[in-house]
Amino acid sequence: MIPARLDSTRLPGKLMMDLNGIPIILSTLLNTIKTKLFDDVYVVTDSNKIYDFLITHHKNILLSKKNHNSGSDRIAEFAKDMNADIIVNVQGDEPLIDKNSLQKLINTFKIDHDNKIDLVSLMKAISNIKEIENPNNVKVVTDKNDFALYFSRTPIPFCSDSNLKVKYFKHIGVYGFRKKSLLDFYNSKPTKLEQSEKLEQLRYLENGKKIKMVITDFDGIGIDTIEDLVKARKLIND
Repeated sequence: MIPARLDSTRLPGKLMMDLNGIPIILSTLLNTIKTKLFDDVYVVTDSNKIYDFLITHHKNILLSKKNHNSGSDRIAEFAKDMNADIIVNVQGDEPLIDKNSLQKLINTFKIDHDNKIDLVSLMKAISNIKEIENPNNVKVVTDKNDFALYFSRTPIPFCSDSNLKVKYFKHIGVYGFRKKSLLDFYNSKPTKLEQSEKLEQLRYLENGKKIKMVITDFDGIGIDTIEDLVKARKLIND
């Protein structure tokens, strides 16, 4: 499921901006379908403009009946009525989908025979200090079994000993949910840490959900600025 909100604080209307001949959201949709990993692919949007455009290309376009604060809320509105065990949230502003990373998400659920995992998400090792300090790059720390302990826009963990080699991981915002975990989120209220960091995944942690993190080399390009859009266009051309 691809949540698609037209309004954006940093780049208003970005999902309908041109990405080498087609709007960003259509590129994300087509690339997700092209992976052939999913039984169905849906776009859930709050925008009549996006809906009217996409419905001419794909049948599974859903128009939100409510206002939502997060992508999880947006897809949960419709997921509750779907016959599905696992739901993957692909961000509408990340058109350069990586099939291998999505396959890793799905495989993680397949080997979780005891259903101990509520969510699966991705992380990538980073070492550049500018990347680490950039608040737009969400960092994650995990336990020894790679379950998330915390997410933050600030550099975590803090290193108090310069002799230690601390590893930093950037969260790549693609999620796989068990349906129940998604609906539990939908039926819960925003939490303090979630509101403080402006990170919806913290609501899952604050409510005791287990988020399994999978390491990937895929960096992703979330298009939040004009510079991101220029970079995405160049990558596609290359």
